[in-house]
Amino acid sequence: MDQEHIKGAVDKAKGALKDAAGGLIGDAKLQAEGKLDKAKGAAHDAAGDVKDAVRNAADKAKDMADTATQAAKDTADKMNKAAHDAADKSKP
Repeated sequence: MDQEHIKGAVDKAKGALKDAAGGLIGDAKLQAEGKLDKAKGAAHDAAGDVKDAVRNAADKAKDMADTATQAAKDTADKMNKAAHDAADKSKP
């Protein structure tokens, strides 16, 4: 869980408490603050989800780049070996 998700959970919990308390005591202002806090919590959750998606995409791109780099190295090694083998066969 990252900072955004933690902030989201805290804001949602705080909002739920304010909303419920406001409803119980008939305080519309407190209830509205609770709804606002819950909305802020949802926004933090969404921001955390976006950060997670970007992080996952970056990790996947790095993995793909590493795989491509290794494939290029393997191909270069095979070509180098083939060139040496051909050179060895052409020697008397």
